[in-house]
Amino acid sequence: MSTPAVRTDRPPTVKLLINGQFVESASREWHDVVNPATQEVLAQVPFATPEEVAAAIASAKAAYASWRNTPIAARARIMLKLQALVREHMSRIARTLSAEQGKTLADAEGDVFRGLEVIEHACSVGSLQLGEFAENVAGGVDTYSLRQPIGVCVGISPFNFPAMIPLWMFPMAIVCGNTFVLKPSEQDPLTPMLLAELALQAGVPPGVLNIVHGGKAAVEALCTHPDVAAISFVGSTHVGTHVYDLGSRHGKRVQCMMGAKNHAVVLPDASKDQTLNALAGAAFGAAGQRCMAISVAVLVGEARKWIPDLVAKAKTLKVAVGTEKGADLGPLISKQARQRVVGLIEDGVREGAKLELDGRDVKVPGYEQGNFVGPTIFSGVKPDMKIYSQEIFGPVLCVMGAETLDEAIAIVNANPFGNGTGIFTQSGAAARKFQNEIDVGQVGINVPIPVPVPFFSFTGSRGSKLGDLGPYGKQVVQFYTQTKTVTARWFEDGVSSGGVNTTISLK
Repeated sequence: MSTPAVRTDRPPTVKLLINGQFVESASREWHDVVNPATQEVLAQVPFATPEEVAAAIASAKAAYASWRNTPIAARARIMLKLQALVREHMSRIARTLSAEQGKTLADAEGDVFRGLEVIEHACSVGSLQLGEFAENVAGGVDTYSLRQPIGVCVGISPFNFPAMIPLWMFPMAIVCGNTFVLKPSEQDPLTPMLLAELALQAGVPPGVLNIVHGGKAAVEALCTHPDVAAISFVGSTHVGTHVYDLGSRHGKRVQCMMGAKNHAVVLPDASKDQTLNALAGAAFGAAGQRCMAISVAVLVGEARKWIPDLVAKAKTLKVAVGTEKGADLGPLISKQARQRVVGLIEDGVREGAKLELDGRDVKVPGYEQGNFVGPTIFSGVKPDMKIYSQEIFGPVLCVMGAETLDEAIAIVNANPFGNGTGIFTQSGAAARKFQNEIDVGQVGINVPIPVPVPFFSFTGSRGSKLGDLGPYGKQVVQFYTQTKTVTARWFEDGVSSGGVNTTISLK
């Protein structure tokens, strides 16, 4: 028997970022970062040791002492530099993102751009972090409030938006005067590391931004460490619930944006072509791997006859490797993800839904090992079917029917998730009724993916969100700061104070 050859071509390793230095991990546990279209191993990522996680937190704690007192204008100038660098390197970031996550280049650039918008909003910290002042609340007494940073903050980000979600997190946290430890997804860590390089170039001081990698053990170490003040999580419901419970029990502020089952309600008066385009893009773009993807279409009345048109539209989409020109959707993130999606499609068939379009056997020439699933459409879907009750996170659209708008609203509100929803109609009255009666955090009117711009806050609700403050926008400034209220009275020398006041009233 021949002796196996010793590999000398080990892929590059992903580093940790601790105290301003990119350092090699001492971990014995490493995982491959795999191109989902080719199965090429792009790099190996370490699962950081407990000592490395603790070192990152210690670095952030030490940096906080001086960073919290850094002038607001200085922090804003760093954000201005960072947004310029991200804009300059947009194509490079997008190519890295596409290679490790599978998105088309256009979608990857969109991923980066939506994060860039948050950096641009962070540049306005001078007005975002303003307190309040009231003069003469009592005789010679003024009261004012200050918004101050809270300390070391942690971000745990998912695989599906490796640029946007980290950029939702660390720019707003650090511009408010906090320090940060990011734990990106181990499936596509190269993009966050590239963003970190640009952050250091922009002038983020050592220790203000740190990055560790890992799985459950790293997450739990971050959530329970006594020096961590706040945790921001975006990802699955199962992990998010665990993070929220664990962090809350250990006295942390926690915000968790989790799973979704987003519905689009289509009325028969909707603009047909625009609606079909919107449904196809929102259901199948990014291979359905968006927490805001439309995964259920509720066709009302005569709109139920649009199913053949919807299938025809989906068939025009091009499944290809992300870098190919004209690609509409690329592969799923991993073989395991593909197996899960295919398994749920099989469950839908077994449970009696009608498979209008089957994407399981799609082939991409030259990329036969890729994790591809094409657009898939079910009709006749019922609430008790697995394809409806579970978040598929793949390019699968469930179509349901309703007689009336009231019935459609009841369907949406009965679902436990509340991330996003949309209505397609030309009736202002119907749209207003929908937005008032729907119990979902983010509503689109003739907009399929109603993710708000950073001047507002991401506002999922119910089973899609834990914690009362969302990421970015005004709400996240509240999340990353604490309010200190000061009541002040000053006396001039030689002026009598009027004696001892033993009451709590200031007169």
